[in-house]
This record gives sequence, structure tokens and C-alpha cells, in this order.
Amino acid sequence: MIRKATVSDIVYILEVTKACATHMIKNNIYQWNALYPNENAFFQDIKREELYVLDINNKVQGCITISWLMDEEYHPISWITPNTTNIYIHRLAVHPDYQGQGYAQKLMDYAETFAKRHNAISIRLDTFSKNFRNQQFYEQRGYKKLGDIYFPKQSEHPFHCYELVL
Repeated sequence: MIRKATVSDIVYILEVTKACATHMIKNNIYQWNALYPNENAFFQDIKREELYVLDINNKVQGCITISWLMDEEYHPISWITPNTTNIYIHRLAVHPDYQGQGYAQKLMDYAETFAKRHNAISIRLDTFSKNFRNQQFYEQRGYKKLGDIYFPKQSEHPFHCYELVL
């Protein structure tokens, strides 16, 4: 089940994202670290009512942020659609114990349905340039790679920006 997150979910969301970070590091993907994602980011997501969690057997095992706000880092990208009614996806995570079972697909289906229901013209996101699995995941869903941005606190390597026109 996918539902809106509450403040009491943050502790479990952090368990999921830390498990994901550890799993990625084991696979030489240095995308997330001690600075990101963090408690404050999730608290702000909840405050803006943008954070959703994936409950499996009454336990938080995944999350996704569905936002209307464009991060400053996204401004240099030549997006396909105008910067008007776009949805931005952040912090998609599924606990490693549940990866490969279609849960990330379900979270993205939820986000895409949300965007269409709210008349967004596109969905935008970024993913780490060294995370080839994520790149393939988004490209198979029809997202187009448009350019690179950098998050120096996370990595010296770029993050690829993607957009799906609805």
C-alpha cells in the first residue's frame, strides 16, 4: 500500500534509505552518504505533504517524494516542456530486501498517476550517473535523458536529468 508519510514514519524511512545506501556502496555506487538523504529533507517533504511511503506487511519498506518545486540545480537544464506544471521526483527508495519485486515500478506508477490526475505536463527527476540500473529503469519507462547537474555534497560525478512528457 502507498500512503502519505507522517512524521512518525521518518525513523523507518531513514532505515530504508540507509540500507539502500549501504547496498549501493557494496555495488560501488556512491550516490547517497551520511549527508543525504537526511531527516530534515524528509521532514520538509512531509511538511509540504509531498512524501509517500510504501507499506509492506504494515512496515515502511520504501518511499518517494512527489513535488511541484523545482530545485535550483535544475534551472540550467533544457527541459522538453516549459517550467509550469511539472512534477519532480526525489528520494525514491525501496529496501534492498524488497528490490527486484516491482515495488519501485509501483511507486513510479503512483507518481505518474498522481501527476496526470493533477494535470502536470511532465515529470522530472535526476539519477546518479554511476547508477546504471536506475538509468535503465527510467529509460524503460520512457523518460528522456536531457543533461547533467552536480550535487557536490553527494559526489564529484554528475547526476543525469530525465523528463517524461505526459
